[in-house]
Amino acid sequence: MYLSKFDSLGLKRLGFESFAEAFNVIGYAMGSRPASVKNYRDEFDPLFPNRRKGWHKRPVRDYCLRVFEEYQGLGLEPFAGLVESFVGYDENVWSGVQAREPLHENESYFARLVTGLAAERYFASVQPSLPEFSGYVAEDTTRLGCGYDFRLRAGRNAEFLAVEVKGLKERAGSLSLTPKEFEAATTLRDRFFLFVVKNFKESPFHEVFRDPVSGGLRFKKSERVIVQVSWLASV
Repeated sequence: MYLSKFDSLGLKRLGFESFAEAFNVIGYAMGSRPASVKNYRDEFDPLFPNRRKGWHKRPVRDYCLRVFEEYQGLGLEPFAGLVESFVGYDENVWSGVQAREPLHENESYFARLVTGLAAERYFASVQPSLPEFSGYVAEDTTRLGCGYDFRLRAGRNAEFLAVEVKGLKERAGSLSLTPKEFEAATTLRDRFFLFVVKNFKESPFHEVFRDPVSGGLRFKKSERVIVQVSWLASV
């Protein structure tokens, strides 16, 4: 409904350049199919004065009408905030945490967060079918702060594989490793995999890099001085 109502303005507000990118990123991030996001946008199109006709040859489904009636009065900012909350985004918290990494032109903190989440969900969906990880069971470690996103084991006593997942909007681009990720890659060597999901802008595909810091990728150390301001009081 948000994409139907606000159209290209809504895309820009969330940091997306096209509907294809929004469908891909939101679809994977929400654990759904990109085509499903598109179909629901088309479901709402007959209710808004945009250039698309949508599913105009049949009545809008009842549960979609209930959503329309409840949220039709929301303006751009509160509606965008509601969409962002679906993936746990809080601008005041997340943008402060990520301030060390500058944004690219036209990028938003939400777009960066949700693209990363989409890449992680993409990996989880394809991992069982990948030759590199055949027979491994994946554990999500994204919230453990251990320097990688997934820990994979082929058995209880087997050595684990570590997988760090990155997402790119384009078919090619730059990515960065945090100090903890770089340390994990350096320590684990051939048990560390960098899994990069590319081209969310059109049609996502992936590349796998084993032992990336010793392999074909060249990492250049980048240092920035960050000034942090705090307010103190005596009590």
